[in-house]
Amino acid sequence: MNNSPPGGPQGWGGQQGWGGNGWGGGGWVPPVPQAPKPGVIPLRPLSLGELLEGAFATMRRYWRTLAGVSLAVAAGTQLVETAVTRPWLGKLQDLQSLQEQGETVSVQKLLNALAGTFGGLAVTGLIGLAGSIVATAMFTAVVSRAILGRPMTAREAWQEARPRLAGMAGLLVLVPLLITGVFLACLLPGLIIAVAGTESAGVPFMFLGILVGAVLAIILWTRYSLAAPALMLERQGVIDSMRRSAKLVRGSSGRIFGVMFVSGFVVFVFSSVVQIPGEVIRTILTQDTTSWSAMIITGIGAVIASMIALPFMAAVTALLYTDQRIRRESLDLELARAAGVGGND
Repeated sequence: MNNSPPGGPQGWGGQQGWGGNGWGGGGWVPPVPQAPKPGVIPLRPLSLGELLEGAFATMRRYWRTLAGVSLAVAAGTQLVETAVTRPWLGKLQDLQSLQEQGETVSVQKLLNALAGTFGGLAVTGLIGLAGSIVATAMFTAVVSRAILGRPMTAREAWQEARPRLAGMAGLLVLVPLLITGVFLACLLPGLIIAVAGTESAGVPFMFLGILVGAVLAIILWTRYSLAAPALMLERQGVIDSMRRSAKLVRGSSGRIFGVMFVSGFVVFVFSSVVQIPGEVIRTILTQDTTSWSAMIITGIGAVIASMIALPFMAAVTALLYTDQRIRRESLDLELARAAGVGGND
């Protein structure tokens, strides 16, 4: 049985074919054969625990490949963010000192302090976006091999990811813009009413808009959460990968949102634990949170946390995509054939 879409098998880690009687009347039922497990997950529908364990198993087995990419992306992003943020925080601190001395802060001084903010945010955002594009594409390629139990080097991951980087860039720009646009559209009516002079009527509308916008943003984020692995592994275009994600998510949005939420919470807890020692050291060394030494210490903790968060979330997303295709399209049979193990035919 092969219900995978055109291009699906060929796209999975470069492997062709991916996509993917007992006794009667006697009261004895033979044991159900266990699903084959050529790699980090068994080839059958997965529970939440198995999805998380599969992500951690991928990180353990392919740590050499993942660590280099994670370090480069996290360190590069954090370096730019620190370099951009430190001067801006220094200017704001100067303004705060003037206020504490009772001096009036002029509009010109305020504008000077904020002059580099938008430019700095733009630079930081572009660097972070570029890193996310490369990391997501390469990590998804690694997970595709991890499911089949096959090795993959960083060079091989780059070769798999490189042709899809333009599409991944379009996807990682379009989806956030769509979600942000919907949220702002919900907020706009209340904002217009408040600006028009009827603040008492505008505030409730703004609150309602925020609530509706947040709900719609969550729905859209869940609907397109599987678009990145669809783009990578099925060689889909940007719009087609979004449609593919919506099709896979349909009817399972609650479960998928739950898995992604729990995964995000795991990352949050881990990141907090990792950064606590850095904050303790920073507090001991300096009380000035805007000093270079303080920001460097904080940045190191953020880099370490990102080195775990980036591959973990990419792995969970790719495994969740695989799980949905196993449940809906019997992808486990094609995966078993691609891995050279027995399937439950």
